[in-house]
Amino acid sequence: MVTPTQLRARFAEALSTLYGTEVPAYTTLVEVSQEVNADVLAAGGADAERLGSIERVTAERHGAIRVGTPEELAQVARVFGACGMHPVGFYDLREATPPIPVVSTAFRPVDRAELAANPFRVFTSVLVVDDRRFFDEQVEAELREFLAARTLFPPELLGLADRMERDGSLPPADADRFLDLATQAFALSPEPVDRAWYARLEAISSVAADIGGVSSTHINHLTPRVLDIDALYERMEARGIAMIDRIQGPPRTAPGVPDVLLRQTSFRALSEPRAFREEDGSVVEGALRVRFGEVEQRGVALTPRGREIYDREGLAGLPATDEALDAADLAYYVRDEAGALLPLVYEDFLPKSAAGIFASNLTSEGRSDSAREASARDAAWMRDVLGRELHDPYALYEAERAAHRGR
Repeated sequence: MVTPTQLRARFAEALSTLYGTEVPAYTTLVEVSQEVNADVLAAGGADAERLGSIERVTAERHGAIRVGTPEELAQVARVFGACGMHPVGFYDLREATPPIPVVSTAFRPVDRAELAANPFRVFTSVLVVDDRRFFDEQVEAELREFLAARTLFPPELLGLADRMERDGSLPPADADRFLDLATQAFALSPEPVDRAWYARLEAISSVAADIGGVSSTHINHLTPRVLDIDALYERMEARGIAMIDRIQGPPRTAPGVPDVLLRQTSFRALSEPRAFREEDGSVVEGALRVRFGEVEQRGVALTPRGREIYDREGLAGLPATDEALDAADLAYYVRDEAGALLPLVYEDFLPKSAAGIFASNLTSEGRSDSAREASARDAAWMRDVLGRELHDPYALYEAERAAHRGR
């Protein structure tokens, strides 16, 4: 029988293979990441693995998808739930600069052993169609009609997902079928895009067009993990691959100073051939620039107080050693049997960085009217839509630290 852990690892691998065929520069990104990781490991020895074994880091991926309705979001939760991935955190990208009309959560394992086995995460955004800062009543009504007419996930896939969650395993043949259907659900569709409808949404938000302007969803980006993101950035550019203008998140630390939270960058969205349906019904070849390849470098997770200081003062407000961060309760650490400090890896996301990556790859600046009324969206709304527990990231780190102290 196939377990959720095994299914998650195979699903991450299947999506990585799919995305590599769709976006060849992603394969280059993975190759360069592995080269950089090997070099860091050779130079740093055991210390290079202080934030995770090289096996974990090499296998690690996070994906990003976008859906249009609460119903689609709830269905996504069932698919990921079958893979032992649970919703963690609430992110409101409408408050970013520039504002993006989505709210998000991240599906991932929550148990440390599960994270070590395979830490696949999917940052999942849902469109806020009734937010008047972006969409007037007419566009909202048309969006709702368009989104209601599509089916992202076939009933057979959802049925297999529910069986896995209920029974805790699937027979091999059913697991294979789940993987086939789930991978197909996130593949780029060849169906023609209605050019006029897509253009109307793109004038409001490129992200809105990517979600509500097409009849399917797809992987927006897939992200390997690297141990030195600055070295990767330089090597990608040396290979002639255009990167976005900067690395998002905390700045590079001095040697010996702990990395914190999450640093991210990407290569620029590529022009991909797509079929378009014109207003006269004819279908012509065109291109869309939507998808990109992101890469991440993870550091130690900060406590709420540490995060408050970082958000206010940057790295300058934090101590420069693991011991001082731990003593001041500014970051999460546990001790091994010999008493040595072990950092807890930051497993989550930064809304400002996510929005920065999105914005760096947008084809349109879009428009919004801050004088109009925002629609209420919060963690409670997300929990109700999902119909399952929405985990608080800080509570997960606190629980893990407490469990170590209780041993």
